[in-house]
Amino acid sequence: MQLFKSLFISLVMLFSAQVYADALMKNKAMSANTIIEFYVDDNGVRAEFEIGLPEIENFKNLLPDPIYQELNFGDTPMLPRVQTFVSEELYLLNENNIKLVGELIKIGPAKRILRDPINGTPLPIQDEALDVVQATIIYKFPKNTRPEQLIFASPVRGEIGFVVYHQGVAVNDFRFIASGHSLNLDWSDPWYSTFKSKNLKRQYSSPMNGFIYVEPFEVRKEIIARPKDLQRWVDLGLEGKKIITAEMQQQIKQKAGEFLSKHHPVTINGEAVTGILESVNFLERTLTSSQVIDSGESIAVDSAILGAIFVYPQTTLPEKVVMTWDLWDERIINVPVSAVDQAGPLASSLQEDWNELVWENFLKDPIVPTLNTVEAPAPQWQTFINKSLPVLAVLALLALFWLVYVVKNKQNSLVAAASFCFTLIVGALVVNFAKSNEPDQERANAIVADLLHNIYRSFDYREEGDIYDVLELSVTGELLTDIFLETKHSLVLANQGGAQAKVKAVVLENIELKPSEQDNSFQVEADWIVHGAVGHWGHIHQRSNHYQAVLTLVVDGQHWKLQQMMVLQQERL
Repeated sequence: MQLFKSLFISLVMLFSAQVYADALMKNKAMSANTIIEFYVDDNGVRAEFEIGLPEIENFKNLLPDPIYQELNFGDTPMLPRVQTFVSEELYLLNENNIKLVGELIKIGPAKRILRDPINGTPLPIQDEALDVVQATIIYKFPKNTRPEQLIFASPVRGEIGFVVYHQGVAVNDFRFIASGHSLNLDWSDPWYSTFKSKNLKRQYSSPMNGFIYVEPFEVRKEIIARPKDLQRWVDLGLEGKKIITAEMQQQIKQKAGEFLSKHHPVTINGEAVTGILESVNFLERTLTSSQVIDSGESIAVDSAILGAIFVYPQTTLPEKVVMTWDLWDERIINVPVSAVDQAGPLASSLQEDWNELVWENFLKDPIVPTLNTVEAPAPQWQTFINKSLPVLAVLALLALFWLVYVVKNKQNSLVAAASFCFTLIVGALVVNFAKSNEPDQERANAIVADLLHNIYRSFDYREEGDIYDVLELSVTGELLTDIFLETKHSLVLANQGGAQAKVKAVVLENIELKPSEQDNSFQVEADWIVHGAVGHWGHIHQRSNHYQAVLTLVVDGQHWKLQQMMVLQQERL
Protein backbone atom coordinates (compact mmCIF):
# COMPACT_ATOMS: atom_id res chain seq x y z
CA MET A 1 0.00 0.00 0.00
CA GLN A 2 2.85 2.41 0.81
CA LEU A 3 4.36 1.84 -2.64
CA PHE A 4 0.97 2.44 -4.31
CA LYS A 5 0.46 5.58 -2.21
CA SER A 6 3.86 7.07 -3.03
CA LEU A 7 3.65 6.25 -6.73
CA PHE A 8 0.07 7.45 -7.08
CA ILE A 9 0.56 10.81 -5.34
CA SER A 10 3.75 11.54 -7.27
CA LEU A 11 1.96 10.79 -10.55
CA VAL A 12 -0.93 13.08 -9.62
CA MET A 13 1.39 15.93 -8.72
CA LEU A 14 3.64 15.49 -11.74
CA PHE A 15 1.22 14.73 -14.59
CA SER A 16 -2.26 15.95 -13.75
CA ALA A 17 -2.02 19.43 -15.30
CA GLN A 18 -0.37 18.13 -18.45
CA VAL A 19 -2.84 15.30 -18.97
CA TYR A 20 -5.81 17.54 -18.30
CA ALA A 21 -4.72 20.05 -20.92
CA ASP A 22 -4.25 17.26 -23.45
CA ALA A 23 -7.65 15.74 -22.69
CA LEU A 24 -9.42 19.03 -23.27
CA MET A 25 -8.28 18.90 -26.89
CA LYS A 26 -9.88 15.50 -27.48
CA ASN A 27 -13.58 15.05 -28.03
CA LYS A 28 -13.89 11.42 -29.08
CA ALA A 29 -15.16 8.89 -26.57
CA MET A 30 -12.19 6.53 -26.84
CA SER A 31 -9.90 9.49 -26.04
CA ALA A 32 -11.83 10.61 -22.98
CA ASN A 33 -9.87 11.06 -19.74
CA THR A 34 -11.85 8.23 -18.22
CA ILE A 35 -13.03 5.10 -20.00
CA ILE A 36 -15.24 2.32 -18.68
CA GLU A 37 -15.69 -1.05 -20.36
CA PHE A 38 -18.73 -3.01 -19.14
CA TYR A 39 -18.79 -6.81 -19.54
CA VAL A 40 -22.22 -8.43 -19.07
CA ASP A 41 -22.43 -12.17 -18.37
CA ASP A 42 -24.78 -14.61 -16.66
CA ASN A 43 -23.79 -13.52 -13.14
CA GLY A 44 -23.55 -9.75 -13.42
CA VAL A 45 -21.65 -6.83 -14.90
CA ARG A 46 -17.91 -6.29 -14.60
CA ALA A 47 -16.89 -2.65 -15.03
CA GLU A 48 -13.26 -1.99 -15.94
CA PHE A 49 -12.23 1.65 -15.27
CA GLU A 50 -9.35 3.67 -16.66
CA ILE A 51 -9.51 6.86 -14.62
CA GLY A 52 -7.46 9.76 -15.93
CA LEU A 53 -5.48 11.57 -13.22
CA PRO A 54 -7.13 14.97 -13.91
CA GLU A 55 -10.51 13.45 -13.04
CA ILE A 56 -9.43 11.62 -9.92
CA GLU A 57 -11.55 13.87 -7.73
CA ASN A 58 -14.72 12.65 -9.49
CA PHE A 59 -13.79 9.10 -8.47
CA LYS A 60 -12.31 9.90 -5.06
CA ASN A 61 -14.72 7.57 -3.27
CA LEU A 62 -12.92 4.60 -4.82
CA LEU A 63 -9.51 5.60 -3.43
CA PRO A 64 -7.85 3.75 -0.55
CA ASP A 65 -7.95 5.61 2.77
CA PRO A 66 -4.27 6.75 2.88
CA ILE A 67 -4.46 8.32 -0.60
CA TYR A 68 -7.92 9.78 0.04
CA GLN A 69 -6.58 11.51 3.18
CA GLU A 70 -3.25 12.51 1.60
CA LEU A 71 -5.13 14.35 -1.16
CA ASN A 72 -7.18 16.20 1.49
CA PHE A 73 -10.52 14.67 0.51
CA GLY A 74 -11.46 13.99 4.14
CA ASP A 75 -11.50 11.16 6.66
CA THR A 76 -14.50 9.07 5.55
CA PRO A 77 -13.55 5.36 5.55
CA MET A 78 -13.23 3.56 2.22
CA LEU A 79 -16.05 1.00 2.65
CA PRO A 80 -18.95 3.49 2.99
CA ARG A 81 -17.41 5.66 0.28
CA VAL A 82 -17.36 2.75 -2.17
CA GLN A 83 -20.96 1.92 -1.28
CA THR A 84 -21.90 5.53 -2.00
CA PHE A 85 -20.18 5.32 -5.39
CA VAL A 86 -21.83 2.06 -6.54
CA SER A 87 -25.27 3.07 -5.29
CA GLU A 88 -25.39 6.79 -6.04
CA GLU A 89 -22.57 7.88 -8.38
CA LEU A 90 -22.38 5.10 -10.97
CA TYR A 91 -25.01 2.44 -10.52
CA LEU A 92 -27.00 -0.04 -12.59
CA LEU A 93 -30.69 -0.89 -12.39
CA ASN A 94 -32.70 -3.77 -13.81
CA GLU A 95 -36.04 -3.47 -15.59
CA ASN A 96 -37.77 -3.25 -12.19
CA ASN A 97 -35.62 -0.23 -11.18
CA ILE A 98 -33.82 -2.37 -8.59
CA LYS A 99 -30.20 -1.37 -8.10
CA LEU A 100 -27.57 -4.02 -8.58
CA VAL A 101 -25.22 -4.61 -5.67
CA GLY A 102 -21.76 -3.30 -6.50
CA GLU A 103 -18.38 -4.31 -5.10
CA LEU A 104 -14.92 -2.82 -5.71
CA ILE A 105 -12.61 -5.71 -6.59
CA LYS A 106 -9.31 -3.90 -7.21
CA ILE A 107 -7.79 -0.48 -7.71
CA GLY A 108 -4.25 0.60 -8.49
CA PRO A 109 -1.92 2.56 -10.80
CA ALA A 110 -1.66 1.42 -14.42
CA LYS A 111 -1.04 2.62 -17.97
CA ARG A 112 -3.78 3.85 -20.25
CA ILE A 113 -4.60 1.51 -23.11
CA LEU A 114 -3.82 3.39 -26.32
CA ARG A 115 -6.65 2.86 -28.79
CA ASP A 116 -7.28 3.34 -32.46
CA PRO A 117 -8.69 6.89 -32.83
CA ILE A 118 -11.60 5.63 -34.96
CA ASN A 119 -12.72 2.27 -33.58
CA GLY A 120 -11.21 2.23 -30.11
CA THR A 121 -9.45 -1.13 -30.43
CA PRO A 122 -6.10 -1.41 -28.58
CA LEU A 123 -3.06 -0.45 -30.64
CA PRO A 124 -0.18 -2.93 -30.95
CA ILE A 125 2.35 -0.43 -29.55
CA GLN A 126 1.71 1.05 -26.10
CA ASP A 127 5.04 2.79 -25.44
CA GLU A 128 3.55 6.30 -25.05
CA ALA A 129 0.67 5.29 -22.77
CA LEU A 130 -0.17 7.77 -20.00
CA ASP A 131 -0.62 6.91 -16.35
CA VAL A 132 -4.13 6.19 -15.07
CA VAL A 133 -5.85 4.62 -12.10
CA GLN A 134 -7.32 1.25 -12.94
CA ALA A 135 -10.30 -0.09 -11.02
CA THR A 136 -12.67 -3.06 -11.31
CA ILE A 137 -16.21 -3.10 -9.93
CA ILE A 138 -18.56 -6.08 -10.05
CA TYR A 139 -22.32 -5.41 -10.14
CA LYS A 140 -24.04 -8.68 -9.23
CA PHE A 141 -27.39 -9.90 -10.49
CA PRO A 142 -29.81 -11.19 -7.84
CA LYS A 143 -29.31 -14.94 -7.37
CA ASN A 144 -30.65 -17.14 -10.21
CA THR A 145 -31.87 -14.13 -12.23
CA ARG A 146 -30.83 -12.46 -15.44
CA PRO A 147 -32.36 -9.06 -16.20
CA GLU A 148 -34.03 -8.34 -19.49
CA GLN A 149 -32.92 -4.73 -19.27
CA LEU A 150 -30.12 -2.71 -17.71
CA ILE A 151 -30.24 1.01 -17.01
CA PHE A 152 -26.93 2.82 -16.65
CA ALA A 153 -27.09 5.72 -14.20
CA SER A 154 -24.02 7.97 -14.15
CA PRO A 155 -24.32 11.29 -12.36
CA VAL A 156 -20.50 11.40 -12.18
CA ARG A 157 -19.17 14.65 -13.58
CA GLY A 158 -16.95 14.76 -16.65
CA GLU A 159 -17.06 13.02 -20.00
CA ILE A 160 -16.68 9.25 -19.72
CA GLY A 161 -16.17 7.06 -22.74
CA PHE A 162 -17.79 3.66 -22.51
CA VAL A 163 -18.51 0.46 -24.38
CA VAL A 164 -20.62 -2.55 -23.36
CA TYR A 165 -19.99 -6.21 -24.20
CA HIS A 166 -22.73 -8.79 -23.72
CA GLN A 167 -21.34 -12.32 -23.57
CA GLY A 168 -18.30 -11.05 -25.45
CA VAL A 169 -20.26 -9.28 -28.21
CA ALA A 170 -19.83 -5.50 -28.45
CA VAL A 171 -23.22 -3.83 -28.08
CA ASN A 172 -22.08 -0.32 -29.05
CA ASP A 173 -19.11 1.47 -30.51
CA PHE A 174 -17.29 3.80 -28.10
CA ARG A 175 -19.63 6.58 -26.95
CA PHE A 176 -19.98 8.99 -24.02
CA ILE A 177 -22.01 7.60 -21.15
CA ALA A 178 -25.04 9.49 -19.91
CA SER A 179 -27.39 8.77 -17.07
CA GLY A 180 -30.43 6.80 -18.19
CA HIS A 181 -29.00 4.73 -21.05
CA SER A 182 -31.24 1.67 -21.33
CA LEU A 183 -29.92 -1.65 -22.66
CA ASN A 184 -32.24 -4.48 -23.76
CA LEU A 185 -30.52 -7.84 -23.24
CA ASP A 186 -31.15 -10.76 -25.59
CA TRP A 187 -29.93 -13.78 -23.64
CA SER A 188 -30.72 -16.22 -26.47
CA ASP A 189 -28.37 -14.35 -28.82
CA PRO A 190 -26.35 -11.41 -27.42
CA TRP A 191 -25.70 -10.16 -30.97
CA TYR A 192 -29.20 -8.69 -30.84
CA SER A 193 -28.81 -6.94 -27.47
CA THR A 194 -29.33 -3.24 -28.15
CA PHE A 195 -29.59 0.13 -26.46
CA LYS A 196 -32.90 1.90 -26.88
CA SER A 197 -31.06 5.00 -28.08
CA LYS A 198 -30.20 4.79 -31.79
CA ASN A 199 -27.09 6.86 -31.08
CA LEU A 200 -25.69 3.87 -29.22
CA LYS A 201 -26.16 1.42 -32.07
CA ARG A 202 -22.91 -0.10 -33.24
CA GLN A 203 -22.07 0.31 -36.91
CA TYR A 204 -21.76 -3.41 -37.62
CA SER A 205 -25.05 -4.44 -36.06
CA SER A 206 -26.39 -6.39 -39.03
CA PRO A 207 -25.76 -10.16 -38.92
CA MET A 208 -25.43 -10.29 -42.72
CA ASN A 209 -23.92 -8.05 -45.41
CA GLY A 210 -23.52 -8.30 -49.16
CA PHE A 211 -21.02 -6.68 -51.54
CA ILE A 212 -20.59 -6.64 -55.31
CA TYR A 213 -17.21 -5.55 -56.75
CA VAL A 214 -17.14 -4.83 -60.48
CA GLU A 215 -13.76 -4.76 -62.23
CA PRO A 216 -12.71 -5.01 -65.89
CA PHE A 217 -11.79 -8.70 -65.67
CA GLU A 218 -13.99 -9.99 -62.88
CA VAL A 219 -17.08 -9.49 -60.77
CA ARG A 220 -16.88 -10.54 -57.11
CA LYS A 221 -19.71 -11.29 -54.73
CA GLU A 222 -18.85 -11.22 -51.05
CA ILE A 223 -21.24 -12.39 -48.35
CA ILE A 224 -20.72 -11.78 -44.65
CA ALA A 225 -22.87 -13.85 -42.30
CA ARG A 226 -22.85 -15.09 -38.74
CA PRO A 227 -22.68 -18.89 -38.55
CA LYS A 228 -25.21 -18.73 -35.71
CA ASP A 229 -27.71 -17.08 -38.08
CA LEU A 230 -26.94 -19.49 -40.92
CA GLN A 231 -27.65 -22.31 -38.47
CA ARG A 232 -31.35 -21.48 -38.84
CA TRP A 233 -31.18 -22.60 -42.51
CA VAL A 234 -28.39 -25.17 -42.51
CA ASP A 235 -27.03 -27.40 -39.74
CA LEU A 236 -23.47 -26.24 -39.09
CA GLY A 237 -23.19 -28.28 -35.92
CA LEU A 238 -23.52 -25.26 -33.64
CA GLU A 239 -26.64 -26.27 -31.71
CA GLY A 240 -25.89 -25.95 -27.99
CA LYS A 241 -22.29 -24.84 -28.67
CA LYS A 242 -20.71 -21.71 -27.18
CA ILE A 243 -17.27 -22.07 -28.75
CA ILE A 244 -16.18 -22.92 -32.29
CA THR A 245 -12.98 -24.87 -31.78
CA ALA A 246 -10.17 -24.97 -34.32
CA GLU A 247 -11.15 -28.54 -35.18
CA MET A 248 -14.72 -27.51 -36.06
CA GLN A 249 -13.85 -24.58 -38.30
CA GLN A 250 -12.99 -26.32 -41.57
CA GLN A 251 -16.22 -28.31 -41.65
CA ILE A 252 -18.26 -25.19 -40.79
CA LYS A 253 -16.59 -23.23 -43.58
CA GLN A 254 -17.22 -26.05 -46.05
CA LYS A 255 -20.90 -26.39 -45.16
CA ALA A 256 -21.43 -22.62 -45.15
CA GLY A 257 -19.73 -22.27 -48.53
CA GLU A 258 -21.86 -25.01 -50.07
CA PHE A 259 -25.02 -23.43 -48.65
CA LEU A 260 -24.19 -19.87 -49.77
CA SER A 261 -23.29 -21.16 -53.25
CA LYS A 262 -26.99 -21.89 -53.74
CA HIS A 263 -28.21 -18.48 -52.58
CA HIS A 264 -28.05 -14.80 -53.56
CA PRO A 265 -28.07 -15.48 -57.34
CA VAL A 266 -26.25 -13.09 -59.68
CA THR A 267 -27.00 -12.02 -63.24
CA ILE A 268 -24.52 -10.20 -65.48
CA ASN A 269 -25.92 -8.32 -68.47
CA GLY A 270 -29.20 -10.14 -67.91
CA GLU A 271 -27.69 -13.64 -67.96
CA ALA A 272 -27.67 -15.89 -64.89
CA VAL A 273 -24.09 -16.79 -63.96
CA THR A 274 -22.53 -19.32 -61.60
CA GLY A 275 -19.74 -18.06 -59.39
CA ILE A 276 -16.53 -19.79 -58.37
CA LEU A 277 -16.27 -20.12 -54.59
CA GLU A 278 -12.84 -18.64 -53.98
CA SER A 279 -12.68 -18.75 -50.18
CA VAL A 280 -14.59 -18.92 -46.90
CA ASN A 281 -12.93 -17.52 -43.79
CA PHE A 282 -13.71 -16.48 -40.26
CA LEU A 283 -13.31 -12.71 -39.95
CA GLU A 284 -12.59 -10.10 -37.35
CA ARG A 285 -14.27 -6.80 -38.28
CA THR A 286 -13.65 -3.28 -36.99
CA LEU A 287 -14.73 0.13 -38.22
CA THR A 288 -11.49 0.51 -40.16
CA SER A 289 -10.58 -2.97 -41.30
CA SER A 290 -11.52 -6.61 -41.57
CA GLN A 291 -9.07 -9.48 -41.47
CA VAL A 292 -9.02 -13.24 -41.46
CA ILE A 293 -8.77 -14.93 -38.07
CA ASP A 294 -6.04 -17.53 -37.64
CA SER A 295 -7.59 -20.96 -38.12
CA GLY A 296 -5.87 -22.19 -34.95
CA GLU A 297 -7.90 -19.88 -32.69
CA SER A 298 -11.14 -20.84 -30.96
CA ILE A 299 -14.00 -18.41 -31.61
CA ALA A 300 -17.09 -17.62 -29.54
CA VAL A 301 -20.24 -18.73 -31.38
CA ASP A 302 -22.09 -15.49 -30.55
CA SER A 303 -19.45 -13.23 -32.12
CA ALA A 304 -18.21 -15.48 -34.94
CA ILE A 305 -18.45 -14.03 -38.47
CA LEU A 306 -17.88 -15.77 -41.80
CA GLY A 307 -16.92 -14.17 -45.10
CA ALA A 308 -17.43 -15.99 -48.41
CA ILE A 309 -16.05 -14.78 -51.77
CA PHE A 310 -17.48 -15.81 -55.15
CA VAL A 311 -15.75 -14.84 -58.40
CA TYR A 312 -17.29 -14.37 -61.86
CA PRO A 313 -14.47 -13.99 -64.46
CA GLN A 314 -15.14 -11.45 -67.24
CA THR A 315 -13.47 -10.50 -70.49
CA THR A 316 -14.59 -6.88 -70.32
CA LEU A 317 -16.36 -4.47 -68.01
CA PRO A 318 -20.05 -5.52 -67.82
CA GLU A 319 -22.98 -3.15 -68.29
CA LYS A 320 -25.22 -4.44 -65.50
CA VAL A 321 -24.83 -6.72 -62.48
CA VAL A 322 -27.70 -7.77 -60.19
CA MET A 323 -27.51 -9.75 -56.94
CA THR A 324 -30.80 -10.97 -55.44
CA TRP A 325 -30.88 -11.51 -51.65
CA ASP A 326 -33.00 -14.50 -50.73
CA LEU A 327 -32.39 -15.19 -47.02
CA TRP A 328 -35.05 -13.57 -44.82
CA ASP A 329 -36.65 -14.37 -41.47
CA GLU A 330 -37.66 -12.63 -38.24
CA ARG A 331 -34.01 -11.76 -37.52
CA ILE A 332 -32.83 -10.92 -41.04
CA ILE A 333 -35.08 -8.00 -42.00
CA ASN A 334 -32.55 -5.44 -43.22
CA VAL A 335 -29.27 -6.23 -45.00
CA PRO A 336 -26.66 -3.50 -45.63
CA VAL A 337 -25.14 -3.92 -49.09
CA SER A 338 -22.77 -2.05 -51.37
CA ALA A 339 -21.83 -2.04 -55.06
CA VAL A 340 -18.23 -1.00 -55.68
CA ASP A 341 -16.54 0.09 -58.91
CA GLN A 342 -13.77 2.47 -59.95
CA ALA A 343 -15.81 5.45 -58.80
CA GLY A 344 -16.09 3.98 -55.28
CA PRO A 345 -18.76 2.24 -53.21
CA LEU A 346 -22.49 2.89 -53.47
CA ALA A 347 -24.07 1.72 -50.22
CA SER A 348 -27.73 0.82 -49.74
CA SER A 349 -29.85 -1.67 -47.82
CA LEU A 350 -32.16 -4.47 -48.85
CA GLN A 351 -35.48 -5.64 -47.42
CA GLU A 352 -37.61 -8.59 -48.38
CA ASP A 353 -39.77 -6.50 -50.73
CA TRP A 354 -36.72 -4.66 -52.14
CA ASN A 355 -34.19 -7.44 -52.45
CA GLU A 356 -31.99 -6.62 -55.46
CA LEU A 357 -28.58 -4.99 -55.35
CA VAL A 358 -28.16 -3.47 -58.83
CA TRP A 359 -24.97 -2.10 -60.36
CA GLU A 360 -25.12 -0.36 -63.74
CA ASN A 361 -22.21 0.93 -65.75
CA PHE A 362 -22.52 4.70 -65.48
CA LEU A 363 -18.75 5.21 -65.63
CA LYS A 364 -18.07 7.96 -68.16
CA ASP A 365 -14.47 7.00 -68.81
CA PRO A 366 -13.76 3.60 -67.22
CA ILE A 367 -10.13 2.66 -66.80
CA VAL A 368 -9.47 -0.67 -68.46
CA PRO A 369 -5.90 -1.85 -67.81
CA THR A 370 -3.89 -2.11 -71.02
CA LEU A 371 -0.33 -3.03 -71.95
CA ASN A 372 2.12 -0.33 -72.97
CA THR A 373 3.83 -0.53 -76.34
CA VAL A 374 7.50 -1.11 -75.60
CA GLU A 375 10.00 0.43 -77.99
CA ALA A 376 11.13 -2.31 -80.37
CA PRO A 377 14.83 -3.10 -80.56
CA ALA A 378 16.68 -2.42 -83.78
CA PRO A 379 16.57 -5.32 -86.27
CA GLN A 380 19.72 -7.33 -86.79
CA TRP A 381 20.59 -5.78 -90.16
CA GLN A 382 20.57 -2.30 -88.68
CA THR A 383 22.75 -3.29 -85.77
CA PHE A 384 25.10 -5.01 -88.24
CA ILE A 385 25.34 -1.79 -90.24
CA ASN A 386 25.97 0.11 -87.02
CA LYS A 387 28.86 -2.21 -86.22
CA SER A 388 30.32 -1.62 -89.74
CA LEU A 389 30.61 2.14 -89.23
CA PRO A 390 34.27 1.97 -88.08
CA VAL A 391 35.19 -0.07 -91.20
CA LEU A 392 33.46 2.45 -93.47
CA ALA A 393 35.22 5.27 -91.68
CA VAL A 394 38.59 3.64 -92.33
CA LEU A 395 37.70 3.08 -96.00
CA ALA A 396 36.65 6.70 -96.31
CA LEU A 397 39.96 7.86 -94.83
CA LEU A 398 41.90 5.58 -97.15
CA ALA A 399 39.95 6.91 -100.15
CA LEU A 400 40.69 10.44 -98.99
CA PHE A 401 44.42 9.74 -98.61
CA TRP A 402 44.45 8.13 -102.05
CA LEU A 403 42.72 11.14 -103.59
CA VAL A 404 45.15 13.54 -101.89
CA TYR A 405 48.09 11.42 -103.03
CA VAL A 406 47.07 11.31 -106.71
CA VAL A 407 46.26 15.02 -106.80
CA LYS A 408 49.56 15.88 -105.15
CA ASN A 409 51.46 13.75 -107.67
CA LYS A 410 49.42 15.13 -110.58
CA GLN A 411 48.14 11.68 -111.50
CA ASN A 412 44.75 10.83 -112.95
CA SER A 413 42.38 11.41 -110.00
CA LEU A 414 39.11 10.28 -111.57
CA VAL A 415 39.08 6.81 -110.01
CA ALA A 416 40.31 8.09 -106.63
CA ALA A 417 37.67 10.85 -106.57
CA ALA A 418 34.95 8.39 -107.54
CA SER A 419 36.08 6.03 -104.77
CA PHE A 420 36.06 8.81 -102.21
CA CYS A 421 32.60 10.00 -103.30
CA PHE A 422 31.31 6.46 -103.23
CA THR A 423 32.54 5.92 -99.63
CA LEU A 424 30.95 9.22 -98.57
CA ILE A 425 27.59 8.28 -100.12
CA VAL A 426 27.67 4.79 -98.61
CA GLY A 427 28.74 6.25 -95.25
CA ALA A 428 25.84 8.74 -95.31
CA LEU A 429 23.38 5.92 -96.05
CA VAL A 430 24.87 3.73 -93.34
CA VAL A 431 24.69 6.51 -90.75
CA ASN A 432 21.06 7.13 -91.69
CA PHE A 433 20.01 3.47 -91.27
CA ALA A 434 22.37 2.30 -88.56
CA LYS A 435 20.88 1.72 -85.11
CA SER A 436 22.33 0.51 -81.83
CA ASN A 437 20.68 -1.54 -79.09
CA GLU A 438 22.69 0.26 -76.45
CA PRO A 439 20.11 2.85 -75.38
CA ASP A 440 20.85 6.21 -73.85
CA GLN A 441 19.40 7.21 -70.46
CA GLU A 442 16.10 8.46 -71.89
CA ARG A 443 15.46 5.38 -74.05
CA ALA A 444 16.47 3.01 -71.23
CA ASN A 445 14.11 4.77 -68.85
CA ALA A 446 11.20 4.39 -71.30
CA ILE A 447 11.93 0.72 -72.04
CA VAL A 448 12.26 -0.23 -68.35
CA ALA A 449 9.14 1.72 -67.34
CA ASP A 450 7.01 0.11 -70.06
CA LEU A 451 8.28 -3.40 -69.29
CA LEU A 452 7.61 -3.04 -65.56
CA HIS A 453 4.14 -1.70 -66.30
CA ASN A 454 3.36 -4.69 -68.54
CA ILE A 455 4.78 -7.22 -66.06
CA TYR A 456 2.47 -6.04 -63.28
CA ARG A 457 -0.49 -5.57 -65.62
CA SER A 458 -0.33 -9.26 -66.49
CA PHE A 459 -1.60 -9.98 -62.97
CA ASP A 460 -4.91 -8.28 -63.78
CA TYR A 461 -5.92 -11.61 -65.30
CA ARG A 462 -7.25 -14.37 -63.05
CA GLU A 463 -6.20 -17.56 -64.82
CA GLU A 464 -2.56 -18.58 -64.41
CA GLY A 465 -2.37 -19.50 -68.09
CA ASP A 466 -3.46 -15.99 -69.10
CA ILE A 467 -0.98 -14.43 -66.67
CA TYR A 468 1.87 -16.52 -68.09
CA ASP A 469 0.93 -15.69 -71.68
CA VAL A 470 0.98 -11.95 -71.02
CA LEU A 471 4.02 -12.16 -68.76
CA GLU A 472 5.95 -14.01 -71.45
CA LEU A 473 5.74 -10.90 -73.64
CA SER A 474 8.00 -9.10 -71.16
CA VAL A 475 10.08 -11.77 -69.42
CA THR A 476 12.29 -14.53 -70.81
CA GLY A 477 14.10 -17.61 -69.58
CA GLU A 478 13.96 -19.04 -66.06
CA LEU A 479 13.05 -15.62 -64.71
CA LEU A 480 9.51 -16.07 -66.07
CA THR A 481 8.53 -18.50 -63.29
CA ASP A 482 10.43 -16.56 -60.62
CA ILE A 483 8.71 -13.30 -61.55
CA PHE A 484 5.32 -15.02 -61.53
CA LEU A 485 5.81 -16.48 -58.05
CA GLU A 486 7.47 -13.44 -56.48
CA THR A 487 5.03 -10.89 -57.86
CA LYS A 488 2.00 -12.98 -56.97
CA HIS A 489 3.32 -13.39 -53.44
CA SER A 490 3.97 -9.65 -53.04
CA LEU A 491 0.39 -8.81 -54.07
CA VAL A 492 -1.27 -11.31 -51.74
CA LEU A 493 -2.82 -9.95 -48.54
CA ALA A 494 -2.35 -12.79 -46.09
CA ASN A 495 -4.72 -11.31 -43.50
CA GLN A 496 -7.47 -11.17 -46.14
CA GLY A 497 -7.50 -14.90 -46.78
CA GLY A 498 -5.16 -14.74 -49.75
CA ALA A 499 -6.94 -11.91 -51.56
CA GLN A 500 -4.77 -10.41 -54.29
CA ALA A 501 -4.31 -6.67 -54.60
CA LYS A 502 -4.74 -5.14 -58.04
CA VAL A 503 -1.89 -2.96 -59.22
CA LYS A 504 -3.01 0.64 -59.57
CA ALA A 505 0.29 2.26 -60.53
CA VAL A 506 3.95 1.41 -61.13
CA VAL A 507 6.20 4.40 -60.54
CA LEU A 508 9.77 4.16 -61.85
CA GLU A 509 11.69 6.55 -59.64
CA ASN A 510 15.22 6.22 -60.94
CA ILE A 511 17.48 4.13 -63.18
CA GLU A 512 21.24 4.04 -63.52
CA LEU A 513 22.73 2.55 -66.70
CA LYS A 514 25.40 -0.08 -66.15
CA PRO A 515 28.15 -1.13 -68.60
CA SER A 516 27.00 -4.06 -70.73
CA GLU A 517 29.29 -6.86 -71.82
CA GLN A 518 26.89 -8.38 -74.36
CA ASP A 519 25.50 -7.23 -77.65
CA ASN A 520 21.76 -6.57 -77.87
CA SER A 521 21.41 -6.13 -74.10
CA PHE A 522 21.76 -3.51 -71.42
CA GLN A 523 21.72 -3.42 -67.63
CA VAL A 524 20.30 -0.89 -65.17
CA GLU A 525 20.00 -0.42 -61.45
CA ALA A 526 16.38 0.63 -60.95
CA ASP A 527 14.18 1.93 -58.13
CA TRP A 528 10.42 1.61 -58.46
CA ILE A 529 7.26 1.62 -56.32
CA VAL A 530 4.20 -0.55 -56.91
CA HIS A 531 0.88 0.76 -55.59
CA GLY A 532 -1.93 -1.78 -55.26
CA ALA A 533 -5.37 -1.97 -53.68
CA VAL A 534 -8.17 -4.47 -53.21
CA GLY A 535 -11.70 -3.99 -51.94
CA HIS A 536 -12.85 -6.59 -49.42
CA TRP A 537 -15.59 -6.81 -46.80
CA GLY A 538 -16.55 -3.19 -47.33
CA HIS A 539 -13.01 -1.82 -46.90
CA ILE A 540 -10.27 -0.81 -49.33
CA HIS A 541 -6.94 -2.40 -48.44
CA GLN A 542 -3.91 -0.52 -49.77
CA ARG A 543 -0.53 -2.05 -50.51
CA SER A 544 2.64 -0.24 -51.62
CA ASN A 545 6.01 -1.93 -52.10
CA HIS A 546 9.37 -0.35 -52.93
CA TYR A 547 11.97 -2.25 -54.95
CA GLN A 548 15.60 -1.68 -55.83
CA ALA A 549 17.13 -4.17 -58.25
CA VAL A 550 19.66 -4.68 -61.01
CA LEU A 551 17.81 -5.55 -64.21
CA THR A 552 19.27 -7.13 -67.33
CA LEU A 553 17.28 -6.59 -70.53
CA VAL A 554 17.94 -8.49 -73.73
CA VAL A 555 16.63 -8.60 -77.28
CA ASP A 556 14.43 -11.67 -77.73
CA GLY A 557 13.21 -11.84 -81.31
CA GLN A 558 11.67 -8.44 -82.00
CA HIS A 559 11.12 -7.54 -78.34
CA TRP A 560 12.98 -6.24 -75.33
CA LYS A 561 12.53 -8.64 -72.42
CA LEU A 562 13.69 -8.88 -68.85
CA GLN A 563 16.23 -11.70 -68.55
CA GLN A 564 17.71 -11.29 -65.08
CA MET A 565 16.72 -9.48 -61.89
CA MET A 566 18.89 -9.21 -58.79
CA VAL A 567 16.87 -7.65 -55.97
CA LEU A 568 18.97 -5.36 -53.79
CA GLN A 569 16.21 -4.08 -51.54
CA GLN A 570 12.51 -4.71 -51.01
CA GLU A 571 10.30 -3.06 -48.42
CA ARG A 572 6.63 -2.54 -47.73
CA LEU A 573 5.70 1.12 -47.44
